[in-house]
Amino acid sequence: SGKSDDRFAEVMIWDKGVGIPSDIRSKIFDPFFTTKDEGTGLGLSIAYNIIKSHGGNLFFNSNEGAGTVFTVRLPKEVEDG
Repeated sequence: SGKSDDRFAEVMIWDKGVGIPSDIRSKIFDPFFTTKDEGTGLGLSIAYNIIKSHGGNLFFNSNEGAGTVFTVRLPKEVEDG
């Protein structure tokens, strides 16, 4: 799903899974943080930093037992420089 305002475009990605437990929500963008047995825990951290470096934002809303929505906001126009 996507929507936009005058300056930003948004892409929303959601699931209807178990949600993100409240006690780890503040850590999910931290490098090397993972709840899985395999993997590096770098995916969300890298995505967050790439999006921020382009003047955007990555955030989420999660409800335990009901799923999670991630929103990517990026500026429509690139600044010179």
